[in-house]
Amino acid sequence: MMQFREYLEMLTESGVEFIVIGGAAATAHGSPRFTQDVDIVYRRSPENIARIASALAPYKPYLRGAPPGLPFVWDERTIQRGLNFTLTTTLGDADFLGEVAGGGTYESLLPYAELLKPWGVDCHCVRLDKLIALKRAAGRPKDIEAIAELEAILEERENT
Repeated sequence: MMQFREYLEMLTESGVEFIVIGGAAATAHGSPRFTQDVDIVYRRSPENIARIASALAPYKPYLRGAPPGLPFVWDERTIQRGLNFTLTTTLGDADFLGEVAGGGTYESLLPYAELLKPWGVDCHCVRLDKLIALKRAAGRPKDIEAIAELEAILEERENT
């Protein structure tokens, strides 16, 4: 089971620069939909990559869906050579995205982020209007289903 609070606390306390997107951001904006992982866009600077590698190491990150025993080392070199990682950890599943469709990199998304307090942890979450755009760009059936709900939340906010 995903431990959202612990995940976000671990990242923020480690100084990781990230923006929450996906279902966890939808929840932070008031969506009642359940999500089973946390999706984040991370800054790809060498310093931030080092912080991510170190912060996640104690939680045994492994490629989600990969066969057991597949050689996988979570370290700075792996993160530098990759871009997007779908991981399982002892805290739950997480997608670490260096770039996301419809939003680009951390630096591109930062102007569309706001400080929120999901699960009681202060962190950057993508703004609701941009989250809707990201879900449209992803185009997956589950994202299409969520768009109408997120648009209703946005409309309600604009009318109050």
